[in-house]
Amino acid sequence: MAIRQNGDIAAQRLSSEQLSCEFTDISPLLDPTAAAAAASRCHYCYDAPCVQACPTQIDIPSFIRKIGNGNLKGAATDILSANPLGGMCSRVCPTEILCEGACVRNHQDAKPVAIGALQRHATDWAMAHNAVQFTRAPDSGRHVAVVGAGPAGLACAHRLAVAGHRVTIYDAHDKGGGLNEYGIAAYKTVDDFAQREVDWLLSVGGIELKTGMALGRDVTLDTLRQQHDAVFLAVGLAGVRALQLEGEALNGVMNAVDFIEQVRQASDLGTVPVGRRVIVIGGGNTAVDAAVQSRKLGATNVTMVYRRGVESMSATWAEREFAQMQGVTLITHAKPVRLAGSEGTVTGVEFERTTNDGSTERFTLEADMVLKAIGQTLVSIGLDHALLTLDESRIAVDEHLRTSLDKVWAGGDCAASGGIDLTVQAVQDGKLAAASIDAMFALAAVKAA
Repeated sequence: MAIRQNGDIAAQRLSSEQLSCEFTDISPLLDPTAAAAAASRCHYCYDAPCVQACPTQIDIPSFIRKIGNGNLKGAATDILSANPLGGMCSRVCPTEILCEGACVRNHQDAKPVAIGALQRHATDWAMAHNAVQFTRAPDSGRHVAVVGAGPAGLACAHRLAVAGHRVTIYDAHDKGGGLNEYGIAAYKTVDDFAQREVDWLLSVGGIELKTGMALGRDVTLDTLRQQHDAVFLAVGLAGVRALQLEGEALNGVMNAVDFIEQVRQASDLGTVPVGRRVIVIGGGNTAVDAAVQSRKLGATNVTMVYRRGVESMSATWAEREFAQMQGVTLITHAKPVRLAGSEGTVTGVEFERTTNDGSTERFTLEADMVLKAIGQTLVSIGLDHALLTLDESRIAVDEHLRTSLDKVWAGGDCAASGGIDLTVQAVQDGKLAAASIDAMFALAAVKAA
């Protein structure tokens, strides 16, 4: 959704040179010397806590040892065997609360091993040299439909293809990648990495990607079940929660996910309109990405407002600190009550907060652009309601990610699998679903023999 421009919302606030600098890679690649030094700090722990903290269970001590020995192909093979989207995860994973947060080095010198940077060092080298390729098993004669080309769907498709099954992926967008392509800040994944990773993953063979195909519009679940031996639903959370407040329809108000997509898909960042005074409502990674990118596009004042305290924010402490270092102001314990406007255009947001003495007070922040980032929801179009949880917020699954419908699995953000809503967890869901589907095929083959 493109925002309508008004007098305060404009494109090209910064020069092309300034924009190029603002949107450079925030975590540049380690050089070989730095990588060797970082690898040397690893203790190669037996029963390493970093491995337990990684949803995809990458053998972290093994790949770091290989980096230290100069065996980048072996390191990348370790990573990609456990996580076929290991390159993107090395860029976007909140390592500070996962592998690096669990590193024993935190208890010694308060500085963990740079696991994320080392993972990127190995996977980027492998991508640049086309060094890691997986070989498919003989064709099984089985054909699986995957709905959604995001991390869960891609990981599931890759595992199934390696096992010898044919896969067709259906996705509503024009390109594969899901949130990796459309929903992550541009400064985290530069040089079209998301598409290069998708291309590498599909190169295993046996996978067909059909874009512009939406469930419930272009294809039905019943048809997919009839035409395929199994179906994996990885549709994500495509809906956006509304504030349900006065003034929400004003010009200058838009969903943060739409803003992020606009930035990611822009061939020229100078064409993306941004306000001078931007308010972002929310406290998650989407809110941070939207706020920081607003600043990088040239907004003079960007304020992120969250209704609870920082301890309740889903954005990690590292994300919060990065946003504040980029000039984003954070206000907590304040909830929006009204969006003010003039002549159809937003002029500010009225908030309410509770003071230390228990009373409430209201204050208004001026704004010419308001980005809503208060959570995403499941779009159930094309889904049988029998598939959903009682509150209809997710697809109900068992421990093997099977749904209540025969031959249908689900994973990633759309499924109530009990995991965290992160790219790396979606990848693990895809792997688990693929293993369950493959086991069903193997059992059927035994029974037929």
